[in-house]
Amino acid sequence: MHRVPVPLVAATANPDKLAEIAVILGGDVELLPRPADLGEVVEDGETLEDNARLKAVAVCSAAGAAAVSDDTGLEVDALGGAPGVHTARFAGEGATYADNVARLLRELEGVAPGLRTARFRTVALVHRPDGSEVVATGTVEGRIAEEATGEGGFGYDPVFVPVEGDGRTFAEMGDEKHALSHRGRAFRALARRLDGEASNR
Repeated sequence: MHRVPVPLVAATANPDKLAEIAVILGGDVELLPRPADLGEVVEDGETLEDNARLKAVAVCSAAGAAAVSDDTGLEVDALGGAPGVHTARFAGEGATYADNVARLLRELEGVAPGLRTARFRTVALVHRPDGSEVVATGTVEGRIAEEATGEGGFGYDPVFVPVEGDGRTFAEMGDEKHALSHRGRAFRALARRLDGEASNR
């Protein structure tokens, strides 16, 4: 039996992230655009889940419908887990992807390859008008390359080399990265939970 896709309002205004989520979820979820008049949501939570919830609640309230959001952190062991919850703003407010990557590489100058271990962690969250939530996480271990390579992806993809890969950065993998990535794992887990809920109704 063909199941009708679950409609969810996307909390992200980032077109790169939206396109990636749509590819990962395929036909399981119908992503609806966030309300155009909703301004930037202040992400001042202490954890990734806090920030994902802030965004989902704001979008759910504005749209009057279930909203899906996510927050991702890059945790670099040599930097004590930084940038973590500040991943998107590592080089300051308004930083570009290139700015953030440049700061990360500067911070890791002189750090031996074996000590450049890191992980990406994503929390994906659905918040509904009745207050109920579904939360899922995804993590991928890797290391930070000494220079950026690859044209695909976004964010820190040009310097993140997943342990389970073949030595390429996420930016060199194209859509192959979704099978390994933190965001892929989080959203596939979220889709399974939503599917489980639907099956139990």
